[in-house]
Amino acid sequence: MQDFTSLSTAVRPHHSLAAGVCLGAALLLAGAAHAWDGLVEKQVFEMEEYTTRGGETIAPLAVGWEAYGTLNEARDNAILITHFFSGTSQAAGRYEEDGPAGYWDSIIGPGKPLDTNEYYIIASDTLVNLNAHDPNVTTTGPASIRPETGEPWGLDFPVVTIGDFVDVQQALLESQGIERLHAVMGASMGALQAYEWASSYPERVERLIPVIGAGEADPWLLATLAAWAAPIRVDANWNGGDYYGGEPPLHGLREALKLITLNANHWQWANETFDRSWADDDADPAQDIHARFAIEQTLDDIAAARAEIADANHLLYLVRANQAFVAGDGGSLEEGLANIDAPTLMLYSEDDLVFAPQSVRRTAELIAADGTLVELIPLTGTRGYLYGVVAIDQAGDRLRAFLAE
Repeated sequence: MQDFTSLSTAVRPHHSLAAGVCLGAALLLAGAAHAWDGLVEKQVFEMEEYTTRGGETIAPLAVGWEAYGTLNEARDNAILITHFFSGTSQAAGRYEEDGPAGYWDSIIGPGKPLDTNEYYIIASDTLVNLNAHDPNVTTTGPASIRPETGEPWGLDFPVVTIGDFVDVQQALLESQGIERLHAVMGASMGALQAYEWASSYPERVERLIPVIGAGEADPWLLATLAAWAAPIRVDANWNGGDYYGGEPPLHGLREALKLITLNANHWQWANETFDRSWADDDADPAQDIHARFAIEQTLDDIAAARAEIADANHLLYLVRANQAFVAGDGGSLEEGLANIDAPTLMLYSEDDLVFAPQSVRRTAELIAADGTLVELIPLTGTRGYLYGVVAIDQAGDRLRAFLAE
């Protein structure tokens, strides 16, 4: 594995930076046998009611969670993993022998950088998780049944924030007697949650590891997220969010997911993976306006598969939660990041087309402004933003060392 320590930029005060996106409730007792062996058991955390940071009530509430490793007797070896926009709590392991592995399986497990022989790694589905119809996901959101009506919430569901995701995670951890995290780590929307954890609950976070994410949604991200939402809003089947008794807005949802897939990659990936060939070798593009290029068809196929388990309203709620994000619950970015005391290891991509590298570097500078130690490490390759998910093992050696410091 390549050692990225030499490529990192240590950020300290008064120093400028170089160039910087599844069942039954359980209470784990300290020392309980919960060793991770590659197969994962999905659990459910439930609350009778939850009051959002905006003052609205959600009752009842449930999110899925899973863990790898064993919580020690002192309950001080927990690392929280917070997932990206289209992700779930499946950070590692498999639900069945031949099933797909979690997205960070390369760094979570026995002997890996996030060593399950030493740490208790826990991850949860967020509220309004995109994959509301995945049988391995438990999430309360617009598609959930509202007890008062017996019908899905739809757009009557309260607007929720990244801070609400974090507060529900805090309740989950408290139910297991975990009062302090050895580290919190997440990619993209997971990075936003990690920042919020370290800003809102600085006394609970010992180390912060945000990956491909900045301390606020800058104008570029605001516009990008709006573009993701737009196809759903113009799909006639969306019907102002009231579609659960009829035909869902699958066309708009597929187009939204296609944009997300494209933005999460980079033109280098597209140009290295595809050429100008047509999806159908027998098509006559000079005569057929419907003929598709291979890259178009591939993106369509990926989006169609993802749409089968996703929910359009959930996507819109996630868009709003991300757009509204400023570390520290929506106040001043400077104040929100100044609240962060935990040593911070930031991983990012200079080719990110979602989170502008300039915004990531500014985030690092603001965290470091009062003396908090920040280290910024680039991930390299041709996948752009997505490298924070698919190539996280590039920083494996530094992650291992950082967690031991």
